[in-house]
Amino acid sequence: MDLQTLSNLFASTINPDPNIRKAGELQIRKVGNEEGMITALLQIIATDSVDLATRQACSVWLKNRVFSNYSVDLTANRRPDQAIIANSDREALRTHILRLLATSPSRSINVQIASTLKNIVAHDFPDRWPTFLQEVKALLTSSNVHEVHAGCVAVLEGVRAFRFRPRNTMIPQIVQELFPILVNIATQMLQTPPTAATEIPTMLHLILKTYKTSIVVDLSAHQQSQDSLVPWGKLFFSVVNLQLPSEAVPSDEDERETSEWWKAKKWAFGTLGRLFHKFGNPSQLPSAMQGQYSAFAQHFVTHFAPEILRTYLNQVELFVTNQAWLSKKCQYQIFQFFTECIKPKSTWVLLKPNVERLVSSFVFPQLSFNETKKALWESDPVDYVRIAVDEYESFATPVSAATTFLFSLASNRTKSTFMPILGFINTVLRSNSAPPQRFGALNMTAALAPWMMRHPDVRGNVEAFVLQFVTPEFTSPEAYLRAVACEVVGTVTKAGLMWSNEEHLNANFRAVAAALDDPELPVRVNAALAITELVTVHDSDLLKLTDETDLDILNRSMEVMVDAFQTELLPVAAQLTQRLCDSYLRLAKEALVQEETDGEHINLDSINDVDDDKTFTAMGVAKTISTVGINTIISSIENSVEILAQVQEVVIPIILFTLENKLLDLFDNMYELVDSLTFRLRSIAPNMWPIFEQTYKLFKSDAIDFLDEMLPSLDNFVSYGGEVIKSRPDYKHMLVDIYSTSISSDQLGENDRVNGSKLAESILLNLRGSVDDALQVFITTALSQLDKAQTASLRLANLEVLVNAVLYNPSATLHIMENSGQARTFFDRWFAAINGDDRLPRVHDKKLSILALCSLLELAPAAVPQSLQSGWPGILGGILTIFKDLPKAIAGKCFPFEKYLILMTPFLARKVLEESLEESDDDELVEEKILNLNEEEEMLTALRSEDVWDEDSAYLELLANEGVRLREKQEKAADGEYESESEDEEIEEELGYISPLDNVDPYVSFKQALTTFQVQNGPSYQAATTALTVEQQTLLMEAMHTAELNSAAPSQA
Repeated sequence: MDLQTLSNLFASTINPDPNIRKAGELQIRKVGNEEGMITALLQIIATDSVDLATRQACSVWLKNRVFSNYSVDLTANRRPDQAIIANSDREALRTHILRLLATSPSRSINVQIASTLKNIVAHDFPDRWPTFLQEVKALLTSSNVHEVHAGCVAVLEGVRAFRFRPRNTMIPQIVQELFPILVNIATQMLQTPPTAATEIPTMLHLILKTYKTSIVVDLSAHQQSQDSLVPWGKLFFSVVNLQLPSEAVPSDEDERETSEWWKAKKWAFGTLGRLFHKFGNPSQLPSAMQGQYSAFAQHFVTHFAPEILRTYLNQVELFVTNQAWLSKKCQYQIFQFFTECIKPKSTWVLLKPNVERLVSSFVFPQLSFNETKKALWESDPVDYVRIAVDEYESFATPVSAATTFLFSLASNRTKSTFMPILGFINTVLRSNSAPPQRFGALNMTAALAPWMMRHPDVRGNVEAFVLQFVTPEFTSPEAYLRAVACEVVGTVTKAGLMWSNEEHLNANFRAVAAALDDPELPVRVNAALAITELVTVHDSDLLKLTDETDLDILNRSMEVMVDAFQTELLPVAAQLTQRLCDSYLRLAKEALVQEETDGEHINLDSINDVDDDKTFTAMGVAKTISTVGINTIISSIENSVEILAQVQEVVIPIILFTLENKLLDLFDNMYELVDSLTFRLRSIAPNMWPIFEQTYKLFKSDAIDFLDEMLPSLDNFVSYGGEVIKSRPDYKHMLVDIYSTSISSDQLGENDRVNGSKLAESILLNLRGSVDDALQVFITTALSQLDKAQTASLRLANLEVLVNAVLYNPSATLHIMENSGQARTFFDRWFAAINGDDRLPRVHDKKLSILALCSLLELAPAAVPQSLQSGWPGILGGILTIFKDLPKAIAGKCFPFEKYLILMTPFLARKVLEESLEESDDDELVEEKILNLNEEEEMLTALRSEDVWDEDSAYLELLANEGVRLREKQEKAADGEYESESEDEEIEEELGYISPLDNVDPYVSFKQALTTFQVQNGPSYQAATTALTVEQQTLLMEAMHTAELNSAAPSQA
């Protein structure tokens, strides 16, 4: 295809006529994989006479083609839809892409070319593109500003290509070769006075971003050296201290925030913070990083950190005195650095004298009600609530950073800072300050409530403080003061405020309840959250607010209400669930409409355009409603079967709607609902079977990778719907097909094969005598995996499919195995597991093997294959070996509290933790964790103010050590060194797992089997018993004695 025709083809993809657009896209798909296509596109993009929009369409297609297929070659395992890029096109890309980057006519094309370059570099450098660094160096040293800019972009993309790669030698090579040139370019550019022109700040921004990107994981040896640290450090300080004249930046503050000059400043602030936080703070440096960075950290904290702190304090002083402006991102970075300076004694000594000034002039204005908050309140109250109430919506703002700074002061330097901060709050409130300032003081109070209620000198005065300064604000003409009054009452109540008399409680309760009808939405939301803490039932108001705002945070209120008033809710459970389901369906349908609307406008670059997709917001709210609301109600009425059945009928339509419309983001919640309903009812309603059928269809099409979410529900269908399945051959076929697909599909991994094996076990245990036709499928499929499984979990799960087959029908199973020639192989693996250390770790594993071995003992001698007869007496020894460890495994099912928490759902774990804290009487221990009251009253020397090592520090230490372990594991895998079985992750008991074997007594079954063995196969019995060791003979007597006791127990009862 000639260039003109190809150019016209891509022009058709942006034609307003959808038919022309669709035809063009289909034609591109036909010719897109042809050799020479990429070479031709490079020429079109470089041709100035071609329309700019067409060239942009070409660049987007090129980026996506390289992203999807550049790493695919003939030797790699590739999907059928992954076409290989020809070597001639690869060579054309390496030859022309840097030049194309330098001559790119627009930023939109430049972005696509840069992304393409990153993927090429990630695959080809250094082996296939050894000249890359030299070519980039030529661009950086050019006298053409466009080529220098292209060189800066190329270095950034080169660093981005390798920033997360373990055992990385490429970034140190790039740093050593090119970073000295970058710092010289940036330093020279700063000699030119700032203007409104964007060339210099854009390149400065790129250079600083490149440095910070290079230190995401590691700081290279070159970067730790004085030759690198000094010039780069000077550059960072120069950018931070750079005074920008008003004519160099936009006058509008929002536009100024995103201007190139302030982007450059943001990256300078952020890089200095990153250097200190990750590598330059010796007191907080994880032990796994000490060897590599200890010397650098000592040098940095001594020579650089104090200068950074002084520079930032100066910037803050200029800002608060209106002598200079700071962007919100820069303010955030400054707060972050100040927070990092609180724990190390070396920086705390310098920061401490400035704390009161920072709190009053820098923190307080952030938390006060300013013009920005006012504008948001008036224009978008829902968004105001998201930012003001939900901490996860605004974690990277100066307001959140200022609050974190307060938290760190209160918890880590309590003795020095807490009372002065409270004194400042009191001063503001007692001086009858303006409403915005009173809001700020109360906002600080809400933030510090947990510390106030734990401080021995403060908690006794909190009630009086609330009555004097908070309760009157419920009648304030300023809505924002009414809102913050609700917040303070809620937070101090949550923190443990016990009202001295009922009158005070009722006064605040009535005020908060009245605020539920406030005309301003943020007030009503804060009132609902406060009511939650005051434990008052206003479920209908909360549902109304949830529908009105779609806010996740309100579902916590619903959760508490339902949990606190389970009995009262029983009569209206079905109606309440119906309202929640209506809300869910509304949001899900809106998401579908949004998806269909977006689908009408095909965007070749849509892969990167997901930031503002409202679909994900709606999905998140729906997910919260379904998980917290519906499941909480189900949990509260699980003992009322009739009501739970009514709730099930209400819930089933939303499950079917979600599955039929393939709302994949919500599948995990829907299958959790199916699991909860079927498990608690211990039955499968007729209306539930369409969900089973839909699950099979989805597994075979769009949701094959959702087996982990589907498995508990599928297991319940088998366990509690067995009679229906036995009568439906199609249902049995579906279940067997899910298992065989889970094992054979290339799209699934080992965890999915484990889940498939668990499903097979459930089928064989629950449908005894009803899946004879499928027995050969189970056996041959599992036998094929004996040598393929890599993890201990899959080895055990796959082995137990075969063990279950033995238990299901020992004679038929042995016959199938013998015909396949793998009977001896299976028994060797089985007995290796029986005799190995913790190879059958769980109680269920041991009981299953005991019962399967017992079924073999009961076989008639003629049913035992000739090849196995010589080893038949060893079955008795195998059973006794398992019995030896069975009591220990049963005792081990009583988990420590911590293991229970790890295995619980987050919601349940949080409830258990909260209840345990409420029941704890050790207030001093809790205070010690929240407050640091052991610091010296005065610090005359640095030695008297120790470094602070708290739970956050310990958590970072844990993460660092885990990161080292994972990197080492990945490096071993890359070198072909696989972990031994002893290094496999531990297989633990599964909480809540119910098996048909639970009610089977292995000791009684063993006694019966041994008796049958003795009668039917006397010679083998004699050989088996005489071969027992003294220890095994003792175990045999103990097992028989236990069987007699257990057999007698029911009759005695």
